[in-house]
Amino acid sequence: MGPDEMNRNLMGIYTIWLRDVRRFWRDKPRIIGATIQPALFLFLLGTGLGKGIIGAFGKDLQGDYLSFIYPGIIGMSILFTSIFSAISIIWDREIGFLKEVMVAPISRWAVAVGKAFGGSTVSVFQGCLMLLFAPFVNVHINLIMVATLIPLIFLIAFSITSLGIVAAARMRSMQGFQVIMNFLVLPMFFLSGAMFPITNLPKWMDIFIAINPLTYGVDALRGVILGINNYPIIMDVGLVAGFGIVMIAVAMVIFGKGE
Repeated sequence: MGPDEMNRNLMGIYTIWLRDVRRFWRDKPRIIGATIQPALFLFLLGTGLGKGIIGAFGKDLQGDYLSFIYPGIIGMSILFTSIFSAISIIWDREIGFLKEVMVAPISRWAVAVGKAFGGSTVSVFQGCLMLLFAPFVNVHINLIMVATLIPLIFLIAFSITSLGIVAAARMRSMQGFQVIMNFLVLPMFFLSGAMFPITNLPKWMDIFIAINPLTYGVDALRGVILGINNYPIIMDVGLVAGFGIVMIAVAMVIFGKGE
């Protein structure tokens, strides 16, 4: 790949990234909805469940269930935003925009990378909005923690967005994509340790938890925010990064084969 081709690909990635970010920024109902949904899970569902199982998590949490699930709710915000940002691929295909991009003088794999960066940036914004709720759940976040969380959120978002791109790359129906993603997203969320500890569970659940990439993302978030880990943070980051590399590589191959 020569310098000219590389410059065109980088410009293509930047253009696709910018388009997705601008589309999100102009869609205020989407921003509001994507913020309210995690907040409802945090305060309504969290308060209700916390009343029933308070004290079940040991001395580390001091019975504060809202604090425990707070990193998991950030993970949920990242998950939903990342996965469903990929639906724009199907919409672009329906209106013909994707075909125009595919015949542009850039490599087709650059489209997948641009989409991944665009969805990840949007997810980082949503995740950072959730940090504003920290004082309401007795969680103290300082600037050092924020500086650590932003790249961590981006890494998780990039991996999950790449998964969504792989799923959307060959789909022709938004309805079908939503059904498949709901079938995938809800188990990923509930089996990530976002809402309950992942220790002392049945063996069959341990298997699904272990192969769930969001498990390690939530564990890393909880480690940074609360100092509670089931796995070493290096292991969490490494597994999430590895999953992201595999997914974006698959997405690049799919896009490279064309429509």
